[in-house]
Amino acid sequence: MTTTVTTKPETTENTETTSIVEENQFLQELVGQVRAQDHYGVYRSWKDELVLANFVVTKEKKGKISVEGDVDPATQLRILCFYRAIATCIEKETGKLCQVVIDLSHEGFGWAIVWTGRLMVLSRTLRDAQRFGYPSLKKLAAQGERLVDSGVKNIKQFPEVADA
Repeated sequence: MTTTVTTKPETTENTETTSIVEENQFLQELVGQVRAQDHYGVYRSWKDELVLANFVVTKEKKGKISVEGDVDPATQLRILCFYRAIATCIEKETGKLCQVVIDLSHEGFGWAIVWTGRLMVLSRTLRDAQRFGYPSLKKLAAQGERLVDSGVKNIKQFPEVADA
């Protein structure tokens, strides 16, 4: 008597997130920005989804993060990497060199600005920066793409200011 065991292929969340990172230009750029800040090479051997794990902050996690203290340096760096990834994606689509400025108070309030030439390509108000993150990689990718598209649209709408 022979027993045949059929197993269903495992579909784990890691498999899905890996494909999301591989298929999404913004997430790939964000991984590159995080790795660029890794001066000791810690992230060199990490999978992309693990590098981006700190950008995923669920509602439950956000509720546990106090907004009364200072914004920690790791969170500040995540915010900077996020907006630099946006700026780099805009550069790749438009050919215009973009710069990023993050002004963040110790209380977690401030703004992020991306500009090229004399054009402010993107301006975002930051609140409760201690809780910066997105519920999933999919939502992180969607927000990044939305901001990139908005910046590209602004450059196309005002090319003479972007060239100045």
